[in-house]
Amino acid sequence: MKEDNQSSTLDFILLGVSGQQEQEDFFFILFLFIYPITLTGNLLIILAIRADIRLHNPMYFFLANLSFVDILFSSVTIPKMLSNHLLHSKAISFGGCLAQMYFMIALGNTDSYILAAMAYDRAVAISRPLHYTTIMSSRTCILLVVGSWVVGNTNALPHTLLTSSLSFCGNKEVANFYCDITPLLKLSCSDIRFNVKMMYLGVGVFSMPLLCIIVSYIRVFSTVLWVPSTKGVLKAFSTCGSHLTVVSLYYGTVMGMYFRPLTSYSLKDAIITVMYMAVTPMLNPFIYSLRNRDMKAALRILFSKRNSS
Repeated sequence: MKEDNQSSTLDFILLGVSGQQEQEDFFFILFLFIYPITLTGNLLIILAIRADIRLHNPMYFFLANLSFVDILFSSVTIPKMLSNHLLHSKAISFGGCLAQMYFMIALGNTDSYILAAMAYDRAVAISRPLHYTTIMSSRTCILLVVGSWVVGNTNALPHTLLTSSLSFCGNKEVANFYCDITPLLKLSCSDIRFNVKMMYLGVGVFSMPLLCIIVSYIRVFSTVLWVPSTKGVLKAFSTCGSHLTVVSLYYGTVMGMYFRPLTSYSLKDAIITVMYMAVTPMLNPFIYSLRNRDMKAALRILFSKRNSS
């Protein structure tokens, strides 16, 4: 028991993205560039949706929530990485490590389920336009977002509690620039078989929204192919391209990271986490605003209001 309790007083060492100082300097500059853009871009999306009453509908309600999650998602890890680099320190406390892991799992799952809600919204808008306002009521939209947060936090809690009970006897070097569940399990000197089973169960929970997204877009494409095109349907369908781009970027990198055996993970996999943890949240505002006339119009209104004030 004494050995188990020692883990609560230990510091872990975050090796970074590459583990090599010259490359770490490059990633520091990269994150210093990415993080303000992520915050600014996603905040502008939220403010623009709030400012333009034409965007007060389910699709943009979900988009505003997605932007909010992306802000939090990036803020869990990037500031710590930047501060550690400036202070020439790689240490993170055991409690801080668990907190990072918890919020990364919770926010990652929440992000995933909101993307699924957005796909469901598009499917209803295109396949059942006459019943859209009834099906996608304000109550339904709020329940979908609240449910996303509940599932995300519920999935994160058991992994965090299980990891907190592990012993870490030797090497404390985390093969990443933040505390992720996979490198922590590899460092433990405890029996992690149950933890690994729970981790893959969690991956299954995380992947369920992808199935919903696939089914939703099968419904979308089948409707567009068989129903005569109208201006409203084409306008609704045009928004699917942006969403599919975001889904492909997000799930493509996450699946490359977690859909394989635990023994295959190493420091080089930290590059993959940079994509879904930092790059994708930065790109989301550009993907949705550059390909969406309503979003661009709302941003112009937002900037014109600021200039006039």
